[in-house]
Amino acid sequence: MGKTPTLDQVRRSRNLLFWTLHAAGWAAYGITQYFGALLYEKPASYARVIAVSAVAGFVLSMPMRYIYRRLWGRSLRAMILGVLGTCYVTALALRIVINLSYQAFVEPDWQARGLFEFFGGALSTTYLLVCWSVLYFGIKFYESQRKQEEAMLKAVALAQEAQLKMLRYQLNPHFLFNTLNAISTLVLDNQNRLANQAVTRLSEFLRYTLDQDPMKKVTLRQELEALELYLGTERLRFGERLRLEYAIEEPAMAALVPSLLLQPLLENALKYAVSPREHGGRVRIQGQASNGYLELAVIDDGPGLREPAAGGERRGVGLRNTADRLAVLYGEAGHFSVSNAHPGVRVDMRLPLELAEAGAEQPKAHATFPPRITRGAA
Repeated sequence: MGKTPTLDQVRRSRNLLFWTLHAAGWAAYGITQYFGALLYEKPASYARVIAVSAVAGFVLSMPMRYIYRRLWGRSLRAMILGVLGTCYVTALALRIVINLSYQAFVEPDWQARGLFEFFGGALSTTYLLVCWSVLYFGIKFYESQRKQEEAMLKAVALAQEAQLKMLRYQLNPHFLFNTLNAISTLVLDNQNRLANQAVTRLSEFLRYTLDQDPMKKVTLRQELEALELYLGTERLRFGERLRLEYAIEEPAMAALVPSLLLQPLLENALKYAVSPREHGGRVRIQGQASNGYLELAVIDDGPGLREPAAGGERRGVGLRNTADRLAVLYGEAGHFSVSNAHPGVRVDMRLPLELAEAGAEQPKAHATFPPRITRGAA
């Protein structure tokens, strides 16, 4: 035995939906006519007329669907005239069946006096079929609007996905240029062992970035573990000149963030706050979950912005890219800002708080996040 179709299957299949509604409509017509006959004390044989009427209506109105398909998309005037004409012709045919069945089951001696009486009741039947037609076109219009909305949403989603992938993949060439340049410097300084370690750690980080789906979010803990892969290369370059601090609340560690969100921000801080200075610099990463948002900040102690109001001269590829990604993903619900920290530069982000589901599989970064986490985000 076949399985009974679910409501969702009926909704999705146009043919199944039509035949279900078509059968239900004429069944409802037969039931209402039957109770009307009981109310007006019609003879018992009149039930046969009602049964024949419902079946004839079901059969004779079937071609209307295919006629209306041809009318769909034409001018409003053509559709109205076509619907009225189709309903009236179908009503005439249905009245013939109804009147003949009435003669056969209720009044065998009844004889029509002229065509007008033979087709009597055609206008009321036309009204019934017009209601059928309005329902048909109403459902068809609703489905058409829904399909247009779905197509539009799909197009927007595809455009958003393409934009996010473009923004994510912009990071790799930018990062590679800086890292390979640093490795080249190590080779020129005859620091071959450090250069070899840098290449190894660079390959680990690139393997992680290439394995990541740009559309997939990871937990903040996973993001920080990936950040450690990146820092493995940078620590070879800067050594003790790089001082990194974490101030992240434990509840924030399970929050979901776009993958590789922090790397370009840290790279920007290293470029302007650590690399140019002989004594290096300090970078602090803060994070906390508060009032339905995840608040993150990357703060360095470098020279800061020349013009805090503008901030454009410090907004390199990494900062612009991160701001664009957050705008695409979260719209007005997200926040990204760059300001002076006195000293240094502070990058603030606020994202809607999304928590990873318990037991959900997360990508492995093959690095352990260091335990230097303070309990409060200062």
